[in-house]
Amino acid sequence: MIRWSVLLFALLMSAPAVYRFVLDEIDVTEMLVRFLIAVPIAAILLAGLRFVTAGYGRTDEPGTSITPSPASDRDDRS
Repeated sequence: MIRWSVLLFALLMSAPAVYRFVLDEIDVTEMLVRFLIAVPIAAILLAGLRFVTAGYGRTDEPGTSITPSPASDRDDRS
């Protein structure tokens, strides 16, 4: 099933064709062809973005705990 984000991104990519259709410079079939070409391109680009960002925020192991030490415990002989 196609995602809404793909359709919105395809509409954004074909926005110049929609604008030219509104100005009556191209006909509806040319606008729809450009939109239909933009749909698989948008799907591939967004799938790549989802693949790259899929692992963000996931951790298999709990984070390393670091115990801070107070400044008075440090040796300041520099």
